[in-house]
Amino acid sequence: MEEKQYDVIVLGGGPAGLTAGIYLARAKARALIIDTGTIGGQTVLTYEVANYPGVEMISGYQLSSTMRKQAQSFGCDIISNVSVTNMDLDNKLKSVVVNGKQKYTAKSVILATGGKSRTLNVPGEADFKGKGISYCATCDGDFFQDKEIVVVGGGNSALEEADSLTKYASKVTVLHEFDHFQALQHAVEKAKSNPKIEFIMNSHITEFSGDQKLTHLVYKDLVTGTSTEKAIDGVFIFIGYVANTQKLIDTSVKLNNRGEIITDEDLQTNIEGVYAAGDNRAVKYRQITTAVADGTVAALNALEFLNS
Repeated sequence: MEEKQYDVIVLGGGPAGLTAGIYLARAKARALIIDTGTIGGQTVLTYEVANYPGVEMISGYQLSSTMRKQAQSFGCDIISNVSVTNMDLDNKLKSVVVNGKQKYTAKSVILATGGKSRTLNVPGEADFKGKGISYCATCDGDFFQDKEIVVVGGGNSALEEADSLTKYASKVTVLHEFDHFQALQHAVEKAKSNPKIEFIMNSHITEFSGDQKLTHLVYKDLVTGTSTEKAIDGVFIFIGYVANTQKLIDTSVKLNNRGEIITDEDLQTNIEGVYAAGDNRAVKYRQITTAVADGTVAALNALEFLNS
């Protein structure tokens, strides 16, 4: 098996991983970012980023692309759309095997594997994923030009994406299981002031149905217990994320009961030289800015570990 050695391997190419790569490479450490998907993580799927300090307005794709170019300009190697087939984090020299044939080793590893969209896990959801059910407004919004759609969720992502989807849809209904939103007030006010957005509160979806594509959903009023069938062209689900830590289950990295990585204040895991950064950590808030901060702290501590 071909083997290549680095100082630090970063698993994950979202904002946390890319920031770590920037700091590591700029400090002249030999750094490698490995991502099993597209570089940029969930940020790539964000239509518009308006709260990144110093940048008034930018698409998630553009922001991710700039971060990638910065990391590479300092000498960070990046590979993406590969499969991690084996991982050994316990030894002094850590190793990651990609596609079953390429082995990369390093003295330190930063786990920045991010998260993925949480599903409702109700009948019909898996059947109509990509056939009317989506988790990405940026990817699929233009497929619903002049259509009526439902957005599920009550956080910032749900309300912000509901607002952005009105550029395409003729009507957007926000369906939320509580009587209040978890989003920041400005996002709530913006959604409520949009004439193309309506709201169904205290309700959750119990079933999706259709033929070749989604045509109906059933939602239950959690106050009255009444179930209602609604004809619909599409559904976008924004109910949070789950940590991408499935590959770590067979390792010694400690996870909490939600599958999130447990770290100390230096972002080190229970394994010396192994750090975590971003949405895969056990944290309260998950924003691009918090991921970037994590990537910075993890990289600086990894550098200190190498120097020691």
